[in-house]
Amino acid sequence: MTDAPKAITQAIAPTVAPKAEVAEVPKAAPAPKVEAAPAPAPKAAATQDANLHKIVSPMVGTFYQSPDPESPAFVKVGDKVSEESVVCIVEAMKLFNEIEAEVTGEIVEILVKDGELVEYGQPLFLVKEA
Repeated sequence: MTDAPKAITQAIAPTVAPKAEVAEVPKAAPAPKVEAAPAPAPKAAATQDANLHKIVSPMVGTFYQSPDPESPAFVKVGDKVSEESVVCIVEAMKLFNEIEAEVTGEIVEILVKDGELVEYGQPLFLVKEA
């Protein structure tokens, strides 16, 4: 008599993962209302800006008030300028370009700091025309 292998079957019970407890998510506090700050009152100089001539940068570059660090500035607030007066230098690609006032008048405000990068058309000075 030959013994035939018997098939062994085992019933596998499905396993069910225990239900995970869901932690209660705390409710977020309502966002505080942010009120827009009132716009600052325009300065008196801002109303006068319309009457002033703007000397603008003709190029992108670095603004310099003097020809070198040891020299005095080309112009200061209160200085009188003529059309040919050099008011600053704008360095672009290692070239130092002298910027002329192109108007006769008095320097009222310098809008850029020495060594600051300026953009094309950016106002550099305000001049009260004579």
